[in-house]
Amino acid sequence: TGNTEAMANAVAEGMREAGAECAVWTPADVGADAVKELDAAALGCPAMGAEVLEEMEMEPFVQDVERFANGKKIALFGSYGWGDGQWMRDWEDRMTAAGATLVGGEGVICQEAPDEAALQNCIEIGKQLVNA
Repeated sequence: TGNTEAMANAVAEGMREAGAECAVWTPADVGADAVKELDAAALGCPAMGAEVLEEMEMEPFVQDVERFANGKKIALFGSYGWGDGQWMRDWEDRMTAAGATLVGGEGVICQEAPDEAALQNCIEIGKQLVNA
């Protein structure tokens, strides 16, 4: 629906404001190896089904990232339409268990389309990612 893309663009805006070069990719654009080469990355995904990551592209991508996440700085973000954000808490736990440092201490979430506050939170986490 474009919600996660809008959030990704806001994260990228914050990263650029902090002086970083960045690009917005989908899992179909690049494999997880692209993240392997980075010091830091922001990963975004909407909640799907029973509050899980999108299963066809993002879940396999995240499984691959878990294999080399140790020592990486990772920011998480995404939107949901129902539930209470459990998918994000589960994702945070997975990344932490894999040894990643969660920038901002937790993911940025919003229900449905991101409002101005959610977009500002995305910009801020982008800045924090650069300065982490």
